[in-house]
Amino acid sequence: MKYKHLTLIGTSHISKESMVEVEEAILREKPELVCVELDRKRAYALMHNIKGRISISDIPRIGVKGYLFALLGGWAEKKMGDYVGVSPGDEMKKAMEVARREKTKIAFIDQDIEITLNRLSRALTWGEKWNFVVDLFKGFVLRQKTYQFDLNTVPSKELIAKMIGEVKVRYPNLYRVLVEERNVFMAKKLIKIMKDFDGKPLVAIVGAGHEKEMIDIIKGNSKNIDVV
Repeated sequence: MKYKHLTLIGTSHISKESMVEVEEAILREKPELVCVELDRKRAYALMHNIKGRISISDIPRIGVKGYLFALLGGWAEKKMGDYVGVSPGDEMKKAMEVARREKTKIAFIDQDIEITLNRLSRALTWGEKWNFVVDLFKGFVLRQKTYQFDLNTVPSKELIAKMIGEVKVRYPNLYRVLVEERNVFMAKKLIKIMKDFDGKPLVAIVGAGHEKEMIDIIKGNSKNIDVV
């Protein structure tokens, strides 16, 4: 079996630095395939500049708590994106644009967003939901600062590990559904893709919070994959 090479890039979804990094990586690595942390629906919306519209009619599919989380989470991410002048997901859009320009295939490795929100709606407790509202209020209304870092750049690995550790404690079910389960889903999908593209270099772009655990899962399931 051929040795497989994967370049995994951990990004910030509202970072200008990440937009530059993904383009440089694709041009440098010249991969056979570019894999992005998106499903087909979100990819289509990004490429056609369709703003996500969560409405009450979506509740039967994603649940009440999933609906509220998507509403509040989307608002918070947009507020931060407005601050730095980058729309959430612009680095994924850049990756797809560069891949198309270079005539490189694109793969969507994330779980369907409606499945994720539905699972979140069933798993998320009202206590965690309240914590989320309180944290948003502290951050955007009271302007309380928990961490100091530049939104234009990707946070350090140490800071990411610290933030993830706090999310595990304060939002255990949210962490399980949004991070842990999707890490497994995306890592297994990448392993399958690498088997299909035997020996050919690939580039995968995911949020920085997924990077470390996905690398551990990939290496733990296949000893002949080189992940950088």
